Amino acid sequence: MKNFSIEIKWGVIFIIAGLIWVLFEKMMGWHDEHIDQQAIYSNLFGFIAVFIYFLGLRDKKKNYYNGVMDWKQGFVAGVVITIVVALLSPLSQYITSVYISPNYFSNMITYISENSAMTREQAEAFYNLKSTMIQVVFSALAMGVVTSALVAWFVKSKNPAVKA
Repeated sequence: MKNFSIEIKWGVIFIIAGLIWVLFEKMMGWHDEHIDQQAIYSNLFGFIAVFIYFLGLRDKKKNYYNGVMDWKQGFVAGVVITIVVALLSPLSQYITSVYISPNYFSNMITYISENSAMTREQAEAFYNLKSTMIQVVFSALAMGVVTSALVAWFVKSKNPAVKA
């Protein structure tokens, strides 16, 4: 566990940043009166997510690998962050759905069923706590692995044989 304390820290930071982002979305009205804009603007969190992975891998490189880290080491560190994020995502979604934005699902169901090809029944099947908890875990895993691979490429030492 000690070997992964940096990754655990950054996974928790990621989840906290995500909760702050959702609170920001709620304050901007993207969960109610401007729900039509939520899908567009929620993608902006991707920049924050990549930055958090960058900071996490840079922390691992500096404080665990003494400034020298190859791509594989960075990728593994990123995947461990991803696993932490995926494990904590259902809890984060629960906090979001129950405490931060309890009307989000009903608002989205109404919006989607009135403005898309999805029926109300289809929207209800998709926009609910259980479905969303499953979605966030798989989304975290998929996006996290890709982000880990890319960020590890940029954070890796130029010449791993030479200490930075």
